[in-house]
Amino acid sequence: MGLFSGKKGLIFGVANKNSIAWGIAQALHAEGAELGFSYAGEVLKKRVEPLAESIGSRFVEECDVTSDEAIDVLFDKAAQHFGKLDFLVHSIAYAPSEELGGRFINTTRNGFRIALDVSCYSLIALAKRAQPLMTDGGAMLTMTYYGAEKVTPNYNVMGVAKAALEATVRYLAWDLGKDRIRVNAISAGPIKTLAASGVSGFRKSLSYVGQVAPMGNVDQEDVGHAAAFLLSDRAARITGEILYVDGGYNIMGAPDPSLMGGESKEE
Repeated sequence: MGLFSGKKGLIFGVANKNSIAWGIAQALHAEGAELGFSYAGEVLKKRVEPLAESIGSRFVEECDVTSDEAIDVLFDKAAQHFGKLDFLVHSIAYAPSEELGGRFINTTRNGFRIALDVSCYSLIALAKRAQPLMTDGGAMLTMTYYGAEKVTPNYNVMGVAKAALEATVRYLAWDLGKDRIRVNAISAGPIKTLAASGVSGFRKSLSYVGQVAPMGNVDQEDVGHAAAFLLSDRAARITGEILYVDGGYNIMGAPDPSLMGGESKEE
C-alpha cells in the first residue's frame, strides 16, 4: 500500500518527459495515485498521451487555462471520471520569450498581463473548480522559483509572476483551510525543462547554481519526492508554505565573482 492508494488527482503542466510535472507524476504513481492530466494544444497532446498511458492514466484532456469555459469543461469531465479529487498539481508558467531577456524596464503591458494570467491567476481558477470536488479535504501544490524572492537576471517578469504566485499560495491556504484543503509551493532549483530553455542565459545559471549550492543541482526526481510528501497525509498540518528543493542554494549569500564570468548569450 502506497501513500496515495485510493487517492485521485489532476496534474497540469506536463509538456514532455523532462517536465517537473512529470517527475511529480511518477512519484505519485509509484505511491499508488490515480492520475489525470491536461495538455494545451495538439503538439503537447502527442507528448502527454503516451506518458499518461505509460502509467495507466485514462484521463487526458485539453485545457486552455486562460479560458474559464475551457476549465469548466475539464472539471466537469473530471467530476464524471473521478467522482472526487484528493489533490491538484499546478506546474504552469509562461511569458513571451521576448520578455525573458534584456532589461526589465522594457517589460510590455501585454507581456506582463500574459505572464500573470498564465503563471499566477490560473492557480486561482483551477483551485476554484477543484475545491467542490475535494469533499474529504485535499491538497494543492504549485511550482515557484527563487527569482520570486531575489533578482535573477533575465527572469524578469516571470520573477514578478512567481512572487504573485507565492502570495496567492498564502491567500488560498487561508481561504481553503476551513475546507481542510492545504495549499503549498515548491521552489525548485534550475532544472533543464522546456520552459527553462526560454530564459536567456539559463545554461549558465544552471552551471553556477550547481557550483554554489551546498548539494549541487537538483532534478525532477528530487522535486517529485518532495511533492509526494506535501500532497500526502504526512503533511496534514502544513499549508501556505514555500518548500525549497534547490540543493540549499537559497541559503547562500553574495555570489562568488569568480564563478559569474561575463554576460551569457546562451538560451
